Amino acid sequence: MQSRCLYPLILFACIMMLTACSPFEPAARPDAPGELPDGYSLYSVEARSPLPWWDEMGSPELNRLIDVALTDNFSLSESWSRLQQARAAAVQAGAGLYPELEAFGSAETTRKDTAGGSSGSVGNQSYELGLTASYEIDLWGRVRSQREAALLDVKATEADLHAAAVSLAAEVALRWVQILSQRLQKQLLEKQLSSNSTFLELIELRFRKAMVSALDVYQQKQVVENVRAKIPLVEAEIQLLMHELAVLLGRPPKSNLKLNQKTMPTIGQLPPLGLPADLLAARPDVRAAGMRLQAADWQLAEARANRLPALRVGAGAQYGPEELDLLFDTWLLSLAANLTAPIFDAGRRAAEVDRIQATVDENLWAYRRVVLTAVKEVEDALEREIRQREHIEALKAVMTAAQRGFEEALARYRRGLSDYLPVLTQLIAVQDLERDMIEQREALVRYRIGLYRVLGGSWAGMSDTNSIDRSPEVAGQG
Repeated sequence: MQSRCLYPLILFACIMMLTACSPFEPAARPDAPGELPDGYSLYSVEARSPLPWWDEMGSPELNRLIDVALTDNFSLSESWSRLQQARAAAVQAGAGLYPELEAFGSAETTRKDTAGGSSGSVGNQSYELGLTASYEIDLWGRVRSQREAALLDVKATEADLHAAAVSLAAEVALRWVQILSQRLQKQLLEKQLSSNSTFLELIELRFRKAMVSALDVYQQKQVVENVRAKIPLVEAEIQLLMHELAVLLGRPPKSNLKLNQKTMPTIGQLPPLGLPADLLAARPDVRAAGMRLQAADWQLAEARANRLPALRVGAGAQYGPEELDLLFDTWLLSLAANLTAPIFDAGRRAAEVDRIQATVDENLWAYRRVVLTAVKEVEDALEREIRQREHIEALKAVMTAAQRGFEEALARYRRGLSDYLPVLTQLIAVQDLERDMIEQREALVRYRIGLYRVLGGSWAGMSDTNSIDRSPEVAGQG
């Protein structure tokens, strides 16, 4: 009896030793492709702030908008659902590492009438209880490879979620900045309309005194109406941007978003950038590409192991009322094992290995492309912001010259030394430059938001997804 009780322990030890064999486990890959540059054209060695980048904008209004978007945005909720799907798939993939146990039972009652008997009928009752168990011994690591690939898919989906949050925060900030810019444009147009109307009144007064021609009146009136015609377009753009922002926040288009800020945010110096290698951890899209490459490696290991024999063990026991006292002696007798090996499948399994090998190559090239694209995007963002600052400084000089030219042309016109055309030309130039300055300052803020976006980071505030381990909740203990 004691020796028979040792059989399960011996069998379990053999299974564990066989399962430890994983000849197709993928080899480790380097953390980064060798084409990464040593540094950016401009970078600092200071550590990046752990706080959200939008705090640097100094706007409580923007903070509130992004917090709402990260909570209520529909697209982000879709990404959360995809993450839950990946987690469930990982649980399914890891289930093969454990035995499958099923119980069954049946009960039957029969009653037979006796012909001419005094008792009337004879009854009979029976029941059965049983257990069946099955388990695949993971000889070549097929099931383990399947689980590892599923876990990496979970982490890749988590990185996709972070990437969606990064993009969402940037999109909210961009819409908010554009709304501010359009509101400033409207204020400027209203101010220009007022000043141009004042000039028109003065010219009409001079015309009534026969000091100027009707052409001067018509030219100035054209300037007034041109500015007036721009205001409805700006108002429409404000409303369209408000609608887009409301949808990003998970709100109906006509919702009151309570946007009260009147000035464009002021951005400081360039933030600490670190090194290009830092993007491998900071950029969620890079992390996702790396995880999918590793998952493809494990899928290849699974396909190779699937070409080899599979060993499955099973146990079953069935008991009636008189057999319950033999429960622990009987189950060993029903233990069985079967070995299945592929002999001919017309090349299906070999073709699957070739297909997944090509998938691995595809993911490898995709990973390299994503990494180099990330470095390029940082360099592009740096170049845009640096050149934009230079452009704004040059535009200020142009503005100063145009303003002085307008003042001089107006003085000459008032003294009768020139007609109204030089005044009109300079007036239009100054007002165009004023509107352009607002656009260029908006572009500078947008470029800074773009820089924060391409630098990535784990600031999205989703700590729930920062540590997905191989717990029983996900795919069974490793």
